[in-house]
Amino acid sequence: MENDWKKVAVSEEILDLLQKIDEKKARLDSYRPFPSHVVHSIKESLSIEWTYNSNSIEGNTLTLQETKMVIEDGLTVSGKSLREYFETVNHHDAIAHVESLVTPDYVLRERDILDVHELVLDRIDKDFSGRIRNAGVRISGANFVPPNARIVPELFEELINWVNDYSISMHPVLRAAVFHHRFVWIHPFFDGNGRTVRLVYNLLLMKAGFPPAIILKVDRKRYYTALNDANKGNMDKMFFLVSQAALRTLDIYLSNLEDTAGDYAPIATIVNEPNISYGQEYVSLLARQGKIDAYKEGRVWYTTEQAVKDYIDGRKRKRKL
Repeated sequence: MENDWKKVAVSEEILDLLQKIDEKKARLDSYRPFPSHVVHSIKESLSIEWTYNSNSIEGNTLTLQETKMVIEDGLTVSGKSLREYFETVNHHDAIAHVESLVTPDYVLRERDILDVHELVLDRIDKDFSGRIRNAGVRISGANFVPPNARIVPELFEELINWVNDYSISMHPVLRAAVFHHRFVWIHPFFDGNGRTVRLVYNLLLMKAGFPPAIILKVDRKRYYTALNDANKGNMDKMFFLVSQAALRTLDIYLSNLEDTAGDYAPIATIVNEPNISYGQEYVSLLARQGKIDAYKEGRVWYTTEQAVKDYIDGRKRKRKL
């Protein structure tokens, strides 16, 4: 992976997802400037969800509701460690900092990444927060060993230069996904790499006008599999995972801005409609593959009756050709 990480091959499936992303991004842009009360509500909700999912991926045991209590009420949770409390508060503070950096002409800086990392580990590990590692590390369950600490500063600088100067022509979602993987491969910090990269790769997406692409706790296994595949030079699963995450938050914004949230329902409900001839398992597969408009909340996929009907009609048209 060391010599070919900048080379990007994209499958037809990913290209189809990117087309959907671009169409929805264009719809989202048509509503700018957004009504402040709508955006505030969405951002607050996503901030809690982002914190919950990112921390949970790393082993934090607070539930979504407990995360909300910590952030909104400043309460500690009985039976949960002080570290888990600080991880929650820290991550929420780091989101606010990332959002403060977002401007159309923002240029990624090493100092900003170090500041994000410092916030992630604030009140947890002051000795190493905001500092590049100076010794080797190993990652349990990974199929690679991060590079020697001596060359980490050079690799880190190379990645930042690539983001700012050499990847401008790439689709923002692909660019963010490549950055995410390469950052994890470099593993610039002793601890907090995952939380930090999931904040910074979203900084790149938000700079490009996208909502944050939140990787869900329920996709943790898929996420680590995607990273391991990327270490072997295959970015397909990483591109797919990030694209799905981007589509999901685009749908959340659009469903609020277009006031069509009522059209979306759990797939288990949609397949009971008389005009839908597909079963729940098949429609869920279509959702996971990005072949119908759908988004995920927790473990439940939501779609619309119209999205499934459009897919059925499209299949019928292809059979006639």
